[in-house]
Amino acid sequence: MTNKPDVPFDGARMPRRDVFKTTAFAASAAASAMSADSAAVGQPSALRRSVSVIDTENRKPGTTDWQLTRVRVNSGLYRTSLIEGYCSRQSVAVGDKLRVFVSTDPARRFQLDVYRMGYYGGTGGCHKATFGPLDGKSQPVPDIGPLPGRLRECQWDAAVEFTIPQDWVSGVYLGKLTTLPESRHEPYWQSYVIFIVKDDRSADLVFQCSDNTWQAYNRWPVNESLYTHPDGSHAPGVAVSFDRPYGKYNQIFDHPLSVGSGEFLLWEFPLSYWLEQNGYDVTYGSNLDTCSSGFINRGKAFISVGHDEYWDQRQFEVVKAAMNRGVSLIWLCGNAVFVDSPFAASSNGRPDRIITRAGCYGDLREDELESYAAMFAGLQPTGPDERDIMGVRSVVPFNGGGDWTCVDDRHWLFDGTGMKAGDSIPGLVGWEHHGEPDPARADLAVVAAGPIWSGGTREGRYEAVTFNGPKQNVVFNASTIFWAQGLSSPPGHIIPWSHFSRPHGPDTRVQQMTKNVIARAVAEPVDAN
Repeated sequence: MTNKPDVPFDGARMPRRDVFKTTAFAASAAASAMSADSAAVGQPSALRRSVSVIDTENRKPGTTDWQLTRVRVNSGLYRTSLIEGYCSRQSVAVGDKLRVFVSTDPARRFQLDVYRMGYYGGTGGCHKATFGPLDGKSQPVPDIGPLPGRLRECQWDAAVEFTIPQDWVSGVYLGKLTTLPESRHEPYWQSYVIFIVKDDRSADLVFQCSDNTWQAYNRWPVNESLYTHPDGSHAPGVAVSFDRPYGKYNQIFDHPLSVGSGEFLLWEFPLSYWLEQNGYDVTYGSNLDTCSSGFINRGKAFISVGHDEYWDQRQFEVVKAAMNRGVSLIWLCGNAVFVDSPFAASSNGRPDRIITRAGCYGDLREDELESYAAMFAGLQPTGPDERDIMGVRSVVPFNGGGDWTCVDDRHWLFDGTGMKAGDSIPGLVGWEHHGEPDPARADLAVVAAGPIWSGGTREGRYEAVTFNGPKQNVVFNASTIFWAQGLSSPPGHIIPWSHFSRPHGPDTRVQQMTKNVIARAVAEPVDAN
């Protein structure tokens, strides 16, 4: 790392002007929080926490400058070699050190701006720090490893290291990388790095990002994801590393805004934006954090969002135990908990930096295996039935598009929505979903169901469900990756299109159903026994 003399850094390598700004604001925020807490005397403790943490954070000045302006995929289909990077950890706590690894080709000075993502008056982000100008250099693309892993694992030099400040609230943070042109006749180029700031406070909602799945589908640098193995797209033993940049999103549409950010902006940010807009008491973490029981048990409800396909079995056991303890589970996702993907250490011994496909959760029916014989070649059940914690599972055909249709308008889920049995929310199901409810759960209620069409013509079926945990905690499974598309449309957001079907964006019915679920999920304190 090179620090230029005109940009002084303190011991944590944060620009002093930002330290002064954040310190001054921390004092102001603390005073505001004390005032807000005082005003909330007599209110539930969850409200006081929300006022002092999420609402206070979102009162800070926002900006839309977190968005990328100039992006060029110039090396193959997914990679920008002009500026790209990755972080040393999936998630960090305040006081932790984070290293950011950056490559620029050609070598250019660059700047790193860090933003916390939230509502912030509708802007979507809050600027937290600037690092630079920094000296960039071209760093090597690692060779591909031997079969079956085919691992690409970078071992780059760190461009900057800093300590997470005490006043950085738990959330998803984007680092915007920008090259600094050598003359006014040269364009600048940009991409992201992404990390999560976690905490250990009690909260109503624990928001788990689906970053294992981001990495599973990441094809950086050429075509190396968990789906590009010569033995087939679900071959066992293939591995991917978090020690590499996220390339451009490569699945159902072309979205250059996403370069370097995994899949957060596409499937998860609309939920985060909406939760913070509404002042919910929420804290954030990664798939890896879910391997720790303390991550979930401090919350009243656990939320999985978007495309949450890849799980270490430790996650499954922790979530099942939390459900049995009384934590509610809110599955706003599709194709979740499908692939058994244990973590492993990096080649230099850093824990939990590699995931490998071991097998799948639960059993696929024979007809499913036969209909997707080439895709599922070699895939064997190695984990428990995902319906134990979700109520439904991934079914074949597991992708497609359809309308989300009310089945029982007497169910509490539909209170205040005006929906009647047979009413549909157009295009909300996609591009992957869940179905085939668990027959062992007598209290399981199917709240929505209907057809999807894979490839536009092949018919399948989804089913969304609710059931109660052993402590009358609630489990809701929306059974669609697209659920958050019905909650909000943050700056820069693009509505997806897949299998010739698309959702319509924010919908008051989806918003009200989500409010109904959360209200039930956090209504009663979790039994500590």
